[in-house]
Amino acid sequence: MENIELKPSGQLMPTLGFGFWKVPNPMCKDIVVKAVKAGYRLLDCASDYGNEAEVGDGIKAVLDQGLITRKDLFVTSKLWCTHHRKEHVKVALKRTLADLGLDYLDLYIIHFPICVKYVPIEERYPPGFYYDGVGPKPIIDPVPYQETWQAMEELVDEGLVKNIGVSNMAAALLMDVLSYARIKPAVLQIELHPYCTRNQLVRFAQENDVAITAYSSFGDASYQSIGMVKEGKDFVSLLNHNTVLNICDQVERTPAQVLLRWAVQRGCAVIPKSASDQRI
Repeated sequence: MENIELKPSGQLMPTLGFGFWKVPNPMCKDIVVKAVKAGYRLLDCASDYGNEAEVGDGIKAVLDQGLITRKDLFVTSKLWCTHHRKEHVKVALKRTLADLGLDYLDLYIIHFPICVKYVPIEERYPPGFYYDGVGPKPIIDPVPYQETWQAMEELVDEGLVKNIGVSNMAAALLMDVLSYARIKPAVLQIELHPYCTRNQLVRFAQENDVAITAYSSFGDASYQSIGMVKEGKDFVSLLNHNTVLNICDQVERTPAQVLLRWAVQRGCAVIPKSASDQRI
């Protein structure tokens, strides 16, 4: 599996990673070990997933067992929406590093281009979108994205992260970030699959040396399971789509493999997850 060279650091990011969104906390440690043994070297995490401490236990286990060294791993995490003010960015990173048991991250991404009212870590962690934890709607905090990005750049200056990136944004905002960034975004992480191809955005990012990491490679099934998307009568899961199944027959691969390959052949990294040994 090829790597993607990140700009401006020159570091190589594995094309195939393992994502930890919605991985149950009690399973994280064992899954990290299984994933590393299977050959995964990119671990995609986030404070909002609420399982970084358990992922950290898994990282410690593989390092203690001598399966790999820290330099062999590429660890990603994400800054949550409550910590966009410049004085809160490093605070959030320090908690992530402590939970993961690491001295630095290979990539730190701004999770969403949305800033909501600050919630101190000691009051609730992860804080979620709602100031009181339940809603009914987020309280927006009008922080300029440039302020957050400049605080991210300082993390690189201090050696706490090697690369910084963005996520869940369109080309217009990416253009804006590129106009003032002293350290350019190394990665744009977005939902990407044959129902959501984002052709122009992918092309623009790659032409500007911003690598793409694709999430939800199998479609929006992950959102259905948490009630964010309801399957309609005309909806066909990508894993059961006739076009995908026909390709599977031709190349003798599973639907998941075909869908991941679709993204990889576009020059994108992928971060699937599974609890199944066979699928991992």
